[in-house]
Amino acid sequence: MGSGKTTLAHRLAASVGCPAICRDEIKEGMVHTTSGFAARPGDKLTMRTLPVFFSLLDVLLRAGVTTVAEAAFQDPVWRRGLAPLLGLARLRIVHCVVPADVAFQRSLRRREENPLRLAHADPGPPDAADHARFHDAFDRVSLDAPWVEVDTTVAGARSPRRKGAIHDNRLVARRGEIAAAEDLEQR
Repeated sequence: MGSGKTTLAHRLAASVGCPAICRDEIKEGMVHTTSGFAARPGDKLTMRTLPVFFSLLDVLLRAGVTTVAEAAFQDPVWRRGLAPLLGLARLRIVHCVVPADVAFQRSLRRREENPLRLAHADPGPPDAADHARFHDAFDRVSLDAPWVEVDTTVAGARSPRRKGAIHDNRLVARRGEIAAAEDLEQR
């Protein structure tokens, strides 16, 4: 959280001309229909969001829609969710890279500025050490697909690490492709 995934996902989708499916936005929509909801790690809406997220991708890909998929899922969750979709699309992975302290400060600012963040168990000021440990231990998606790291610490910054047919850190999506933007700690 706080790595710039959603911002980048929406920019990619706008530049390609396709929808961005964002896990947090799905959960925020669910909160509107769930009275008395209180966010906490692993809460019932977090668990309900998973099948909705991957079902939306399935519907869009079966319809031939290029899609940007964004979530802070760790590798096992991405693998389980994407496995049935891999035959429908050419996967491209975008890893957003940012230092833990930058991600933490963004999360705090977003929590204060955006009332929709109440749908999520975002960290508070006393949670800096826990956030840094989680950030550093994050298990990024590691499927056999072209990937690129984008340093989102400063708007417009670039990271040279990449694998596969992605050049100049630009993601080129065509009909039936998924671009999965996900968290990654700065290494």
